[in-house]
Amino acid sequence: MIALIQRVTRAEVVVEGETVGRIGRGILALIGVQREDSRKNAERLVERVLGYRIFQDAEDRMNLSLRDVAGGLLLVPQFTLAADTRKGTRAGFSTAAAPETARALFLETVDIARAQHPTVETGRFGAEMSVSLVNHGPVTFWLDA
Repeated sequence: MIALIQRVTRAEVVVEGETVGRIGRGILALIGVQREDSRKNAERLVERVLGYRIFQDAEDRMNLSLRDVAGGLLLVPQFTLAADTRKGTRAGFSTAAAPETARALFLETVDIARAQHPTVETGRFGAEMSVSLVNHGPVTFWLDA
């Protein structure tokens, strides 16, 4: 599994004019599910996202995690993260999980995150979403699990 995480001061997801997920200070995590991923990958990814130290401490060093700052987590499914882009000018999706499998594992990831963190919002799997954010820093990291 892949997470592209961004430290944000706010972020939201809108589907057909309706806000389906919104957070203030926290992490926006775009989630890609690959063909070989399992619940074990989802558990590890959630552990990494919640524990990754990307927030400033009193000495202005990135030394605090989302858990430490009690920030919000916005999980957004994004199948294009699992694309093979190594050659050519068009992405291939043979490395991405099938839609049914990806949906189930994304929803399982959300459940795992909600069991461990109080503020978890989501995008909508399979929907055309408008994602807006204010990336603070900017700070962006690519995490694999």
